[in-house]
Amino acid sequence: MGKLIAIDGVDASGKQTHTKMLYERLKADGRNVKLITFPDYESESSALVKMYLSGKFGDDPDDVNAYAASSFFAADRFASYRMNWKKDYEAPDMIIIADRYTSSNMIHQASKIDDEEEKNKFLDWLYELEFKIYGLPEPDITFFLDMPVECAQKLMAERENKFDKNQTKDIHERNTDYLKKSYDNACHIAKIYNWKHILCAKDTLVRPICEINDEIYAAVNSMLK
Repeated sequence: MGKLIAIDGVDASGKQTHTKMLYERLKADGRNVKLITFPDYESESSALVKMYLSGKFGDDPDDVNAYAASSFFAADRFASYRMNWKKDYEAPDMIIIADRYTSSNMIHQASKIDDEEEKNKFLDWLYELEFKIYGLPEPDITFFLDMPVECAQKLMAERENKFDKNQTKDIHERNTDYLKKSYDNACHIAKIYNWKHILCAKDTLVRPICEINDEIYAAVNSMLK
């Protein structure tokens, strides 16, 4: 099999920017590399995801429980894998870079569960669903882009909605309490699952993009060696 690299974090942490930059750098190095993005908004498989994020099932993220919401995102990932990148991943020299992955469900949906025991049950269920039942490959390395909420909100202010240009923010992005819970949950889970922790801000100031990406690129090259 090839290698699977996941880059994840809360909203506006720079996932899209850094996956694209890493893709271009590895491609320039002469490596076989493919970039994938979740949710796959160009695919019919993301229909329930778009309905959920646009507020069709409720304006509050908690209107849809963690298990139901996670199933929307997981199904979209399954369709993408089987139709778009399974054969690529099976090539031994291929590197797949994912802008969000199963880790995104862990970050955003597990934050809906306050009880630690119930949260762990959910994470076990999620692992079984995505990696065992759906048969998705596990990442060789997952990067957690640690962007504090106050910095993320400033970056989101001028960003357009990724799937609905007429709507500025989805139900996750416009809920400050939910963003804070997701961030705290992400920091906790990143430690448990030994994700590569990348600090995106220091003293409330966002670090230069190139500096952050250099850290990611160095870690990937170390893994590939």
